[in-house]
Amino acid sequence: MSSDITRTSAIPRTAVELGIDDPVERARAELKAALAAIEEKANVPRRVGRAVDRTIAKARALQSRNPGLTMAAIVAGAVAVGAIVWAGVRAYTR
Repeated sequence: MSSDITRTSAIPRTAVELGIDDPVERARAELKAALAAIEEKANVPRRVGRAVDRTIAKARALQSRNPGLTMAAIVAGAVAVGAIVWAGVRAYTR
């Protein structure tokens, strides 16, 4: 079990591998992990892309379980967008 913990493939990019005895190598590993964590937090397009991918996966799962509900949600969304556009155009033209 401990060999699974120290495997490089099981460790996220933002973690420091256990068992590094050399202080210089440990400092390098900690710096690398800190920079990776900063990159993960600061890379907004990647985070948005992952959120979109998760939402699409959830929508596809819902569609496969309940296609009627999915269709109703799509129609409701289209009606809402149409109403917002209509209200905006009407307010602009008055």
